[in-house]
Amino acid sequence: QVQLVESGGGLVQPGESLTLSCAASGYSLGSYIYGWFRQAPGKEREGVACISVLPLMTYYTDSIQGRVTISRDNAKNTVYLQMKSLKPEDSAVYYCAADFGTPLTKMCDQVPPLDYWGQGTQVNVSS
Repeated sequence: QVQLVESGGGLVQPGESLTLSCAASGYSLGSYIYGWFRQAPGKEREGVACISVLPLMTYYTDSIQGRVTISRDNAKNTVYLQMKSLKPEDSAVYYCAADFGTPLTKMCDQVPPLDYWGQGTQVNVSS
């Protein structure tokens, strides 16, 4: 079945940039839509950015205020999340998810039950 593995998290200082990776296995990227989500302690999980591969579409929520870019590399079966100008409030566990059948906007804005989730990668923005 589908497996998603996030990587790239860690400790960064405010103002720095960070790129997270979501490696997918067991299927082609084009079979599903994908999203990056984050969850801080005591907070609900919220959508950050979502992407469909076929056709190629992207959608961003207001969670990170335009400082993020989602992209994909079909050859590597990997979805990326590029973040810049990081702030302490961006600290959270970031998760990658994949789903088949959920509209892209709904996936990101409403975070409904999704087919597959990665284990998450911690991002800690602190000075």
